[in-house]
Amino acid sequence: MKHLILSALILAGSAAAAPRARDLGVPFDGTPGPLNAITDVPGVEVGIKTLISGDGPRVPDKGPVRTGVTAIFPRGKADGRGVFAGFFAGNGNGDMTGTHWVEEGGVLETPILITGTGSVGVVRDAAFKWLADHRQGGFWYPLVAETADFLLHDMPGQHVTAIDTFDALNSATSGPVAEGNVGGGTGMVCNGFKGGTGTASRKLAASAGGYTVGVLVQCNYGSANGLRIAGINVAREMDLQPHCVTRMMSPPQTFFGAAPVLCDPKKLAIADPPGEEHRGSIIIVIATDAPLTPEQLKRLARRGSVGLGRLGAIESDGSGDIFIAFSTANAGVDDGNWHETEKPAMLTRLPNAAINPLFAATIEGVEEAVINAMIAARTMTGADWWTVSALPHDQLQAVLRRHNLLLPAK
Repeated sequence: MKHLILSALILAGSAAAAPRARDLGVPFDGTPGPLNAITDVPGVEVGIKTLISGDGPRVPDKGPVRTGVTAIFPRGKADGRGVFAGFFAGNGNGDMTGTHWVEEGGVLETPILITGTGSVGVVRDAAFKWLADHRQGGFWYPLVAETADFLLHDMPGQHVTAIDTFDALNSATSGPVAEGNVGGGTGMVCNGFKGGTGTASRKLAASAGGYTVGVLVQCNYGSANGLRIAGINVAREMDLQPHCVTRMMSPPQTFFGAAPVLCDPKKLAIADPPGEEHRGSIIIVIATDAPLTPEQLKRLARRGSVGLGRLGAIESDGSGDIFIAFSTANAGVDDGNWHETEKPAMLTRLPNAAINPLFAATIEGVEEAVINAMIAARTMTGADWWTVSALPHDQLQAVLRRHNLLLPAK
């Protein structure tokens, strides 16, 4: 009966609207944009396709399925002009296709898509087909990134299809962005708790140019033992149990060599056992309307590591911490078309001395986007009845309250 009780609680929780970190009173530095999302950067559109089906034993090529696709258009679906971009890998045990040309030419000419590790190929090919159907030209290097959803999802089954990718691309829009167990982040685990998709933004003061920086993450990295929120190692002060199963298989299916235990329905918060090492990956997409050139955007992308450091990340050997930054300024300066008679283009560029506020905004945005993903995520049971708990809101608030850090909930 334990697994039935826990499943009922999980289903009940999934129906509620997803709160965000500021709704709970979590403190942050900086001023967010109106939506506190990557779509606060004018022109940016985000589309999401979520795939959840089946439960019970993991059956290769059949399920259970806990995955999806997230699509980000730097200038929206209707505008195919390239953007200046910069790429950086904090630790490179992961994949992001299309980055060779970003590194070489400094220009991103396609949408950015994020999915699970096993689906990079089909999503990349589908993105190429979408571009061929909607854009003139016929020569692109789609940028597709991944994190691994192997615990909760039948990852080798490659359940994402070309149609799913088209759906994510076609649904892209400005406005609020769904967070938590959605899109490519559906089956992800972040800092030992349920992770997924998160976003945030910062609006610079007029004296710093009034620019906007937006961040979107797909977080699947770290351990609960290292998680820091508002500078506090919060998991150490919570009442937790290890990752568990709602039903025991015979023989038991281990996770990184750990034998499963049955979930305790009275103790829903689930995290890593003591001493669990950091592992997993995170994709960070950074957007801005500040006029930055590729070498400056690469510098901006590097600051993703500083944002993760605030959260306790160490960018471990087994982690794919891969970041891309782009600027929507200077539209039309480099549209990717090849013309022998192309004339030199005029562009605007911030001096390096003016870039520090953008560094700060990026660091703050990464930190908040990760916590937003964890706050919005819901407890999920996936393949082989493995269960990953949401970050317990009440316990998080209690920890911050004890340290006099909790703000009034919104």
